[in-house]
Amino acid sequence: MEALDRALIEQYAVEDSELRSLWQQHQDYEKMIVKLEGKPFLSPAVEQEVKELKKKKLAGKTKLQALLDKYRQQEA
Repeated sequence: MEALDRALIEQYAVEDSELRSLWQQHQDYEKMIVKLEGKPFLSPAVEQEVKELKKKKLAGKTKLQALLDKYRQQEA
């Protein structure tokens, strides 16, 4: 996430529960991915779990970006 995006999230997350939830979910997925990928060996099941987490994280980021775009347009 870029600094401008993070600033928008901090500004609007207080009043927008969807934005706050998506951001928290994004951070949680990132932590889980880092933790799993930090293991010295990944079983096929863990590799699949990492792939699924990355897909979920990307889907959430797409929604998050759409909300941020809406806020950027409001500010313009």
